[in-house]
Amino acid sequence: MAYRDLRSYLAALEERGKLKRVRKEVDKDWEIAAVCRQLFYKIAPAKRPALMFERIKGFNIPLVAGVLGASREIYAIGLETDTVEGINRKWDQALEKPIPPRIVKSGPCKENILMGDKVDIRKLPVPIWTVGEDPGPFFTSPYVITKDPETGVRNVGTYRMEVKGPNKTGFLIGKVQDAAWHVKKNDDQNKPTPVAVVIGADPSIGYVSVSKMSETLDEFAVAGGLRGEPVELVPCETVPLEVPATAEIVLEGEIPANARELEGPFGEYTGYMGPAGQHPFFVIKCMTFRNNPIYQAFISQRPPSESSCIRGIGREWPLFKHLKYVLNLPVRGVRLKEAGGSGAYVVVSLKKQFEGQVKQTMYGIWSLRSGFGKITVVVDDDIDVWDDFAIDWALSWRVRPDRDVYIERDIQAVGLDPSQAPPSVPQHHPSRVVGSRVAIDATRKHEYPAISLPPKEHLDKVAAQWKEYGIED
Repeated sequence: MAYRDLRSYLAALEERGKLKRVRKEVDKDWEIAAVCRQLFYKIAPAKRPALMFERIKGFNIPLVAGVLGASREIYAIGLETDTVEGINRKWDQALEKPIPPRIVKSGPCKENILMGDKVDIRKLPVPIWTVGEDPGPFFTSPYVITKDPETGVRNVGTYRMEVKGPNKTGFLIGKVQDAAWHVKKNDDQNKPTPVAVVIGADPSIGYVSVSKMSETLDEFAVAGGLRGEPVELVPCETVPLEVPATAEIVLEGEIPANARELEGPFGEYTGYMGPAGQHPFFVIKCMTFRNNPIYQAFISQRPPSESSCIRGIGREWPLFKHLKYVLNLPVRGVRLKEAGGSGAYVVVSLKKQFEGQVKQTMYGIWSLRSGFGKITVVVDDDIDVWDDFAIDWALSWRVRPDRDVYIERDIQAVGLDPSQAPPSVPQHHPSRVVGSRVAIDATRKHEYPAISLPPKEHLDKVAAQWKEYGIED
């Protein structure tokens, strides 16, 4: 049975020993960020738990972080499976057979309704994540809901939101993201863009919010496919949108037409400060929430992080399917390395059939609109894309730089890439829009000598009787 809400999911994590409660009182303006970062420094991924901060100085609302992607194991629990294959099957099912949402009259998210001047998001424990650099608190896990004004298709995305007052936030929405097109279409007609922001929901909503898929898909339907049941939606109070009925907190309002103001900077998933710029802002008309709400945050900033984990898992399988089943390339593995924020650095293994197929694979990766592969590496199928040493070995001895390195110029760049321009250049400047990519063909181009290792059967035999050698206790 699908998780009904964030609360039932947290109970499942705790039952499996994957949720730790922090009972010490913490300060939201420095301590939460530092604890979350040490979580990634000190604990190996397989053992890393999600966190619930129960006592936040000055607030009576608990905060959870890492609940979607402190590790791949936690991500799997969120999809009610326990293997990478299970995760891929879930995404396959969701994209091939989305389940449309069900509209209901009301739900727990309506237990409390605040309108107009009664709205004050400063009463939420929104942390400061990069102390001394961020201009203030930022929402890092808002599920931002908009509709295409022409087609009516819903989109759910996650974009940073700077707290600017009791009923106002900034927005950073990338120019190629679906919500940006919705805003542009409304701006062209001088109309405001209705927006609903959900804080805390069942995990399927969070997973679709950070994943890339066709703009023709209703992302609540994809979430339904992930969970195997329709998402129940309730109409908003003040805008023509719908939100999950069991959401913890909902903010309703609009982005004014053709209005921009300074937003940022913010410590981004690249591991560097994302620059400030002139961007849309969100004016909140209404706030609804459950009794005893739970605030949810993503752990982002420098990878590895929750952000890079969930981005990578949600994007690897669609990229693999695109290469293998749409382009019919003999791909064996795909990895979006977390060091590249699960997008900039792609490694693909290929059972190469003919010369030129590596180039087809490179262009296949770049053909997706999501901007994958600023650095793209293609290796043979004997290289495990999850083994960093094996990748380095292939790069060292299967590459002739004058022949096997390709640079593609004047193509879409990731605006948050700090290599595009110095911090003084605003986020919206044209120099941040166009960049380049490099691809490295790290496959063998001719017959190679035998590998200099003991025979596999000898290695296997020694491994089977390893204890007998007395090397390890």
